[in-house]
Amino acid sequence: MSITTKPFGTDLIGRNMTLYTMTNKSGASVSVLDFGATLVSIMVPDKEGKLQEVNLGFDSYQEYDEKPGFLGASVGRYANRIGGAKFTLNGKTYTLFKNDGENTLHGGREGFDKKWWKGQTMESEHEDAVIFTYVSHDGEEGFPGTMKVQITYAFDENNALTIRYMAQCDQDTVVNLTNHSYFNISAKPDIKGLFVQVNSDYITNVDAGLIPTGELLPVDGTLFDLREGDIIGNRLAHMDECPLMKAVAGYDTNFVIRGEGLRVAAVVKDAETGRVMTVKTTEPAMQIYTANSMDNIGHGGAHYGNYAGIALETQHYPDSPNHPEFPTTTLKAGDTFQSTTIYAFSVEK
Repeated sequence: MSITTKPFGTDLIGRNMTLYTMTNKSGASVSVLDFGATLVSIMVPDKEGKLQEVNLGFDSYQEYDEKPGFLGASVGRYANRIGGAKFTLNGKTYTLFKNDGENTLHGGREGFDKKWWKGQTMESEHEDAVIFTYVSHDGEEGFPGTMKVQITYAFDENNALTIRYMAQCDQDTVVNLTNHSYFNISAKPDIKGLFVQVNSDYITNVDAGLIPTGELLPVDGTLFDLREGDIIGNRLAHMDECPLMKAVAGYDTNFVIRGEGLRVAAVVKDAETGRVMTVKTTEPAMQIYTANSMDNIGHGGAHYGNYAGIALETQHYPDSPNHPEFPTTTLKAGDTFQSTTIYAFSVEK
């Protein structure tokens, strides 16, 4: 294992951005950026041993700063949506910035994806890691308390990428952290040919603004039933038959993951390349988003259009601070929030 660094642009106040690349003995690699604690690149082999990029991303810091889509970003303080851009905690109502209609999305006007994180490397024989830290001060984006956040990216000899999250706050607050990478393990420009299996019996029902109603909908007999898996393009071809999918032109859906602790949430396979991506998490849910409205130029000038990637965002439910019946996202002062997600890459020949 080895870690290398290289400059990745300079911001308006003269800070130099750094790209960290972890490479294992097989040549597979993961690159992460201190701006936004962003996952920039994942190079893993196909069944012939050919390395290929499987993570949508950009080639400069400026593109991450200026272009939309949250590609590869660490998202917080609160990933996903908070309805009405407000919540009540300990009897006090906190008002947030409305950046998604009447709602708050992915932290507000300037979330964790637009912050500079301090990076530190740790090398070992079997796993390398880059540890990013950031201090979110009291009142940032309307959230209470000064919160210290640590995100660790670790990559090993078996091509498993582990993301570990930790946060502590000096006041009671809410927190929901995730990574917003878009994956495409195929050699094609979209993900319609990928087989996707999700260990979920329920999704959270949402209103027209994609805010949960509080109701959990069984996936039985719906396009959201991916328990046995299916080619995702087969489901997208029938989305007009499903009002929730038709409204957003694909999947933008919170799946409740079966079980507790670190367990398999999803498996994605590509028959042509033989690549397999297994997602494990300690989080209670996973937002699946199929890049339904994407139009970007990314790595090496590649065009990312609709369905260019699939985001598998392990997290708590959207709008949990306004739904006491959901798993809590309250972080008590002095307590420690921790979660782990693993994206493990392998091949089937």
